[in-house]
Amino acid sequence: MAASSSNLPEGVDKEQAFGMAATEMEYRVELFNRLTQTCFNKCVDKRYKESELNMGENSCIDRCVSKYWLVNGIVGQMLSAGRPPM
Repeated sequence: MAASSSNLPEGVDKEQAFGMAATEMEYRVELFNRLTQTCFNKCVDKRYKESELNMGENSCIDRCVSKYWLVNGIVGQMLSAGRPPM
């Protein structure tokens, strides 16, 4: 569904909005890739003894992803508020 120009913030044209959306998508893809790589390296046994994740790996990944999102949200709020990270 296409957004009408009346839904855009004041002073932003359609081309700028598409550029901002593309930048946001790139950021989200990069964030997802970093999260996946970080939690995989931390939690998954490199010997691949089983084809599926075991209970410990599943639990570790769940905690890792939760912490990653929590920290990312806190840092994002600090940056949007103009405060330097702790």
